[in-house]
Amino acid sequence: MLMGGVKFGPLIDAPICILLALIADGLDGRLARRFGTVNERGKEMDSLCDVVSFGVAPGIISVLFTLSIISMAAMKAGTPPDRLKYFMYFSIVAGVIYAVCGMWRLARFNVNASIVHGHFMGLPIPAGGCMIATAAMLIANLPFIPPIAIGYAIPIIVIITGLLMISSIHYPDFKGTGEKINIIALIISLLFALAIIFLCRAVFPFAVLFAIFSTYAVFGILNTICNKIA
Repeated sequence: MLMGGVKFGPLIDAPICILLALIADGLDGRLARRFGTVNERGKEMDSLCDVVSFGVAPGIISVLFTLSIISMAAMKAGTPPDRLKYFMYFSIVAGVIYAVCGMWRLARFNVNASIVHGHFMGLPIPAGGCMIATAAMLIANLPFIPPIAIGYAIPIIVIITGLLMISSIHYPDFKGTGEKINIIALIISLLFALAIIFLCRAVFPFAVLFAIFSTYAVFGILNTICNKIA
């Protein structure tokens, strides 16, 4: 993550590993149940893997991601790098806050596993981690240097993502029961996804990946609001 790969670099190689971790996270429980090896130790190991793969790793990516955009945009604008040092500290704090929120989210999930059914309370940490990872992949592949305002906004978005994980917003688990899917929220979320894909169509595959996870984060907020109003 810190050194990067020979071919692609840290903003591509590390997100790919996080997406591979998402696949592994989806398989481990199924394989354990299939072979009858489910136990408490395995559940704890699963949470430890999640906090590293989707909490600590994306937190580090967010810092590298922010500094990459800011430095490129500052060089283009002729801004002296020493003016950005305090912002660098802020981006590190944002990454730490995200990682701690992820740890809190997993601890709450384990405690409430027998209470909360049919939905996720708060944004699932794999979705949050993959949203940060795919955002890094997307912007690293854009054919233009993003405005410096995007670099300034990233730490704030990272903190908001962390807060979504520890919130009480209901996110559907798509298992057919539990949280009601509001059609209005679904339509707005799909329009949001299409807008991302259209604006970033020059890097279509990365735009689709980012749209999937960011739309899920937005959908939970809209769906919870619409269900409460209804």
